[in-house]
Amino acid sequence: MRAGVRDEEDRPGRGRELKPGSGGGAPERRMLGRETLLVLALSLGASAVSALISFVGSLTRPGGLKDQAARLNSSYAPDRPWLDLAWQLFGITTALVPVLLVAHLLTREGPDRPAGGAGSGPGLGGIGFDPHRPWSDLGRGAVVAAGIGGSGLLLYLGARASGFNLTVVPESLPEVWWKIPVLIASAIQNSVVEEVIVVGYLLRRLDRLGWSPVAALAASSLLRGTYHLYQGVGGFVGNVVMGVIFVWLYRRWGRVGPLVAAHALIDIVAFVGYALLAGRVGWLPTG
Repeated sequence: MRAGVRDEEDRPGRGRELKPGSGGGAPERRMLGRETLLVLALSLGASAVSALISFVGSLTRPGGLKDQAARLNSSYAPDRPWLDLAWQLFGITTALVPVLLVAHLLTREGPDRPAGGAGSGPGLGGIGFDPHRPWSDLGRGAVVAAGIGGSGLLLYLGARASGFNLTVVPESLPEVWWKIPVLIASAIQNSVVEEVIVVGYLLRRLDRLGWSPVAALAASSLLRGTYHLYQGVGGFVGNVVMGVIFVWLYRRWGRVGPLVAAHALIDIVAFVGYALLAGRVGWLPTG
């Protein structure tokens, strides 16, 4: 229940806009704009460009999209399991560095520059990625994952059958003892990077830069869809829709935590489920 009416800048998921005469102005606006572009260039913005190039390559390659494969979680050294494990862990941990950068940048805002009611205090807590509500975040995330995961699978199968999507191979790791733990860790890493940066951080910055909620929603959702273009048109459309839903939930709940939980559960089911079912059921395409 709502205890009262909040000012616009104190609503969950909203940031304080930088307006002329507010103590920020054009110089700070430019600084935040450059900061946002640099963070994206080091993370999901670069992934979007890479996915676009990959998609163009797939379109111009002989044969249909469904006859090509988009491979995730591949082996770096198939015949050397310990070296392979080292590379897997290196890739997972270094992929989280942009999240640490975002945490640092958000912490620098400090208590004298509040950015809205998306969480409590500076840093990642300000976007609701903290341990204060673990069971609530997990419960909400499980409900969201159940709804999006099932419909996403149907969309993928339909898009591939129609020739609009590549065959997605969620994992091609060797049968070693660390396979399932690494797949789970990879799923969690994906969820943390994407939801912290493309929802929590990006919306916070776009709000402060004066973007309208609709424009910020479009930017976040289209970015999410674009860095999944390597999967094909179905991957793009499905992730744009997911992005719209996640932005709406973030505005409503004011927390990234449930979105991280939902995304992690979706990817864990996809990665581990493929590892257990590939080649054993007829409805699951394999590369």
